[in-house]
Amino acid sequence: MKSEIIIYEKVSLKIGENNFLENLSFSLQPGEFSYLIGKTGSGKSSILRSIYCDVPIQSGNCIIDGVCINNIKKSKVPLLRRKIGIIFQDFKLLSDRTVFKNLEFVLKATEWNDKSKINERIDEVLDQVKMNDFKNRFPYQLSGGEQQRISIARAILNNPNLILADEPTGNLDPATSSEIMELILDINSKGSTILMATHDYNVISTYPKKTLRVENGKLFELSKKT
Repeated sequence: MKSEIIIYEKVSLKIGENNFLENLSFSLQPGEFSYLIGKTGSGKSSILRSIYCDVPIQSGNCIIDGVCINNIKKSKVPLLRRKIGIIFQDFKLLSDRTVFKNLEFVLKATEWNDKSKINERIDEVLDQVKMNDFKNRFPYQLSGGEQQRISIARAILNNPNLILADEPTGNLDPATSSEIMELILDINSKGSTILMATHDYNVISTYPKKTLRVENGKLFELSKKT
């Protein structure tokens, strides 16, 4: 078996002036899916942010796809982030650019230079999320579910081994949430490892998977399902 995509070993994080997460340990295998649950403010997002080097590791070891990020140099962070797709609750699309230009921006920022290959890759991911007819629209012309589909397309542009999803259904109605979950699970079935922070217990009960809970500064594994 390939080595773990995430190894989180006795990690401590500072998430507020006097608020810490301490001695957190878990790991994810290639292709595994896990929920990360907990109350608002418990530290779910901080754990995700630490994985893409937006929150520093105070102590312990964090290895992402073979790279130890404890004291990673700033110059190495962009290379690490190319291996990680991120899906946000509030989409974070560039409002002044079309869908196509949002995706093109990411590819150019990650050193894609061939225009024909850029166009081909954008068409591929938009086909995958069933949004190819929307490439010339602006985010404000899309529904919340459509914007989240574009956010997912952006996350998979560089074929990442790891996708971090931070409350991806949090701003969506139940029917749209189900559509987005089906899409995320389809991406998982194609080999991407997914760690998804959520407070949507309807999603968790409908699509049961391994579940990690953050509570009182600690991390517990509740279940391990396939």
